[in-house]
Amino acid sequence: MNSSGDDQLLKSNDQTRLNITTSLVQVLVWPFISINLFMYFTFRAKQSLRVEARYLLFAQTLLADSALFLMTNFSVITINQHRLLPIGFCVPFLIVMYTFNQVSPTVIVAMCLERYVAICMPLRHVNIFSPNRTLIVIAFVWFMSFIKPFIDFLILLSVVSQGYFKRLNFCYYEIMLLAKWHMMMRGNLNIMNYLAILVVLLFCYVSIFRVARRASGKDKKAAAKGQRTLLLHLLQLFLCTLEIICPYVEARVMEVDVQMYLILRYFNFLAFTILSRAIIPLIYGFRDEKFYAAMKTYARCKRSHVSPRKLNLTQRAK
Repeated sequence: MNSSGDDQLLKSNDQTRLNITTSLVQVLVWPFISINLFMYFTFRAKQSLRVEARYLLFAQTLLADSALFLMTNFSVITINQHRLLPIGFCVPFLIVMYTFNQVSPTVIVAMCLERYVAICMPLRHVNIFSPNRTLIVIAFVWFMSFIKPFIDFLILLSVVSQGYFKRLNFCYYEIMLLAKWHMMMRGNLNIMNYLAILVVLLFCYVSIFRVARRASGKDKKAAAKGQRTLLLHLLQLFLCTLEIICPYVEARVMEVDVQMYLILRYFNFLAFTILSRAIIPLIYGFRDEKFYAAMKTYARCKRSHVSPRKLNLTQRAK
């Protein structure tokens, strides 16, 4: 989007509509942030959760998605309120925001592999996904999520002067993608990345499906639950994949009708940034019996105003 597009965008905005849409975003964003932070508190408070690989991985999505909700919410508010910010501020802000945006899809791969090992190779699960090795995986996930926006930043430095960072603009990621070849390269890499994730998910699903058919009793039930979990991961991956296509669709719509572009951009933000990440608490929060039981315990303690000393005695008794 160029400066003339920004001017057209400003002229076309209706303040009443913007106030309503901004308020709706707050209604959706803050409950999800509250739920995520309560789940993270539950994870940190219960020792048995902190030593299991799947919960360690789950905690990363809770932190990353909560931070992403806060940062995208700030970006939406500034755009809707026509607040132009220095590009020198926006660029590091966008690098961090994009890093958080990439954590969840990358963690999905690690979580699916963890379920694959737990169901298909149960005797080796303790060694492969030990707490120390899981922490190494987590560090790798954060590094891979950061490296892509950092490379985009280095490319930006090579094509702009220092004066560019003093300009005022809206904070959206396209201000880092000035060259057409750069945008095309980023799009192709995103598509390849999500195709690779899809291959891993399908491999894990098919492997667990085979185990489910051969298993019996308790093992069969665990395998069937693993299948349902992977199906939800596939749904989330589908929504994340649509998210990377959105900027290209929005750019074409912008050329035709600015009002339609504003509506489409708002819908994409709600559907593919907020709702796609709301699936994670459903998968590993409310569907997981152990985690859900821990959440109920701490929720009841909070309502009953139980003292920390009494809470510790209760946990030891259990």
